[in-house]
Amino acid sequence: MAKPATMKGPGVFLSQFVGVAPPFDTLPGLAGWAAGIGFRGVMVPTHDARILDVAAVAASSARAGEVRGALDDHGLALTELAAQRFGWLLAHHPAYAVAAERMTPPDVRDRAAWAAEQLRGVARACRALGVSRCAMFSGALVWPYVHPWPLRDAGLIAEGFAELARRWRPIVEAFDDAGVDLCVEPHPGCDVHDGVTFERFRAALGNHPRVRLLYDPSHMVLQGMDYLGFIDAYAPLIAAFHVKDAEFRPSARSGAFGGFQNWIDRPGRYRSLGDGAIDFHAVFSRLAQHGYDGWATLEWECCLKRPEDGAREGAAFIARHIIAVTEQDFDAGMQEHGLSGGVIRRALGLAP
Repeated sequence: MAKPATMKGPGVFLSQFVGVAPPFDTLPGLAGWAAGIGFRGVMVPTHDARILDVAAVAASSARAGEVRGALDDHGLALTELAAQRFGWLLAHHPAYAVAAERMTPPDVRDRAAWAAEQLRGVARACRALGVSRCAMFSGALVWPYVHPWPLRDAGLIAEGFAELARRWRPIVEAFDDAGVDLCVEPHPGCDVHDGVTFERFRAALGNHPRVRLLYDPSHMVLQGMDYLGFIDAYAPLIAAFHVKDAEFRPSARSGAFGGFQNWIDRPGRYRSLGDGAIDFHAVFSRLAQHGYDGWATLEWECCLKRPEDGAREGAAFIARHIIAVTEQDFDAGMQEHGLSGGVIRRALGLAP
């Protein structure tokens, strides 16, 4: 068991709050808004150049300094960069071609090669900004085969993960050279969507120490997983934490797959913090027990509540749940130390 530690926070993942109007259309504007409602750190997405121009930051120490300054002005830490979109584009099944086209510039023909170059740029940007962790999706080569009907061809899944490894290996090496951990987020819609698939992905990459986990219990609720047991199973690999709530309401008409319904009608749906079913007192306690000392970062996705309300409430929610871990045992002052062997045997009733 790791030594208990106090995690950092509250942080906020900015991606869901980026908009077309101030203050949500620039990083300085978002920083001022986030700090004003109680956040102390931000996870910054990398796919929108209005918020973070990855190529410019990677190429210019002056631009990197501007980004740092925009956050420093509001007392905010840059917790992680987030490149889930590029990770998904690196390895996706042709069934997603139309969706992938919407995520890439119109002149891009080889989307995997383009995504690989973006990811290498993100690694350089992390190094320029002094960021040591980056959030990532694995991609989705075999996700269309997640339920075995029609029956999967023998070897299909093995070859899919082997191909994932072929595409990811040079990316992992680029992040390793930059001194950055890749925090893979198990997520429905991706090949890595639970613990078993993460193990398979990591094994295909030779269990590279830079391949770690972003823990998000909401995705586990929607899959019927033990989200507390997941912490026990993978604690040494957890390097990032999305604080996101969810609920699963059993239904006679629909289940975990959701029936192609809108989020508000699905049995499993994401909620603002405190409005779902996740026991966050237990989550924060379990992470503290295992020594997690990274950031607790709000990811807001709710089908009912306004995002601004969810963010404001979420900052206070996380602050209340962070455990300032004690540095001594509660009964340390009552313990006897340095007892002789004779006294110890007498305490056991073995000597007069």
